[in-house]
Amino acid sequence: MLSELHVRDLALVEEVWLELGPGLTVLTGETGAGKTVLVGALKLLLGERGDSDMVRHGAGEAAVEGRFSLDGTDVLVRRRISAEGRSRCAIDGEMATVGMLGELLGAQVDLHGQHEHQALLSPSKHAAYLDRFIGAPAEMALQRYRAALAEMRAAREVLERTEAALGDRDKRVDYLRFQMNDIDAVAPQPGEDDELEARLPRLRHGERLAGAAVAARAALADEGGASDALTAAIAALRAAQGLDPALDEFAEGIGRLDVEIGEMAASLRDYADGVERDPAALDETEHRLQRLTDIKRKYGPSLDDVLRVREEAERELGMLDEGEEGLARAREALEKARERLGAIGEELRAVRGAAVAEFTGALRDAAADLALPGAVFDVAITPLELEGWTADGPDRIEFLFASAAGEPPRPLARVASGGEISRVMLALKSVLGTADSVPVLVFDEVDAGIGGATALAVGRRLALLAADHQVLVVTHLPQVAAYADAHIVVAKGDSDGRTVTTASPVTDEERVREIARMLAGGASEASLAHARELLASAADERTAGAAL
Repeated sequence: MLSELHVRDLALVEEVWLELGPGLTVLTGETGAGKTVLVGALKLLLGERGDSDMVRHGAGEAAVEGRFSLDGTDVLVRRRISAEGRSRCAIDGEMATVGMLGELLGAQVDLHGQHEHQALLSPSKHAAYLDRFIGAPAEMALQRYRAALAEMRAAREVLERTEAALGDRDKRVDYLRFQMNDIDAVAPQPGEDDELEARLPRLRHGERLAGAAVAARAALADEGGASDALTAAIAALRAAQGLDPALDEFAEGIGRLDVEIGEMAASLRDYADGVERDPAALDETEHRLQRLTDIKRKYGPSLDDVLRVREEAERELGMLDEGEEGLARAREALEKARERLGAIGEELRAVRGAAVAEFTGALRDAAADLALPGAVFDVAITPLELEGWTADGPDRIEFLFASAAGEPPRPLARVASGGEISRVMLALKSVLGTADSVPVLVFDEVDAGIGGATALAVGRRLALLAADHQVLVVTHLPQVAAYADAHIVVAKGDSDGRTVTTASPVTDEERVREIARMLAGGASEASLAHARELLASAADERTAGAAL
């Protein structure tokens, strides 16, 4: 849900703060007041391209901020466009890209207007719309289909690799055996290079290391060393033992030091005895490290990589040694996978085909309420060659539309006008109902070219949608505005001699006056009475609908 929208210095908008709630919110106002600017601000948050022309004259930048509730967590998104055309984005204060905005919010907001290229116009989305209408049967059939498609593609990849490998088999076998022999000649062990690198300094500097250890031990344990000095100190303190507990503690501490120094001297002796001082061992270690370095340079960079190359060469060689037998198995596995996919694809095709009549009938009935009484819908299901099957199914699915009976239905994107597209989308959203997972729906000028009873039907359908979605509507129709849960009036004002856009929520009598203006252009007694009657009727309808 979109809970807040802040727009600053965008087109005619100097600064507008909107707090939005669930349900149906309408934006009304005189033509040219700037309602579409607020819709444009939302588009910027969804990742649409922005340019310097959007920045209010005299301002350094335009800014749009939105607070969205996504899965119960508030997310703050910000978009800024400078007067030079530079764009900056942020998500929860962290820098982001326009693409990241679209990825985050694209599945949260559907925006439909007369000049939009909505998902409805893209045939690639039509299968998903049909499946949402069908529900669980289509979802389960699609899951089975996608699993079978993945299995078939994996089998095809195995066959392609096998064929490619066998295409130049003899040369490949020679190369793989050379790799294995080359690595086996060195016979590297996991982690061997690290162990030798750690051992090398002791071999190179054995005399020096042992001499240092011997000298240190002598300083600690030889006659006149640290141990003798500590023994003398302990003896001196014991001469006064029992006279003062504090002094006794010193004696005990020095005693512990004496023990530790004795242990340390023994450890230094063992270290000195254990240091390797063997020139032959040094030469052997350096030679071994060089061989490991050479083999890593050829197949590395790491020793683990070298061992992986050897393992993969052995596996591929085993496959090549199988020859035609392995190729036959790969072909058989692919054929079985194709047959299984074909059968499951037919199941999905049948599930969808069986629902077309009900789907198009529901669309036709909904469209008839929205000033499209003669509209005809159809779904073109065009089978694809099996190798061209996609994750959406075995067919190309496209919605067809004719605005009047008697006309042949044609692709929706080619024949529907902007106003028709908005109403078709509203009809589709009504038909899909709660199956539609997009939480925020925005309709810009969805009521273009309609009025009267049709306008009331549009208002009812928007109110029904608002039971399961947050719905924002830009409208000129009082019949639509009357069904709103929240009503915002967009108007032109004056700021320091310049025209600016303002947006203010209206309730009670202010809302009555706005509905009256929309009905008759002003607030006469008759228009005010009509406005109250319209609001009361819409409220009664919504109450009755909620009770049902």
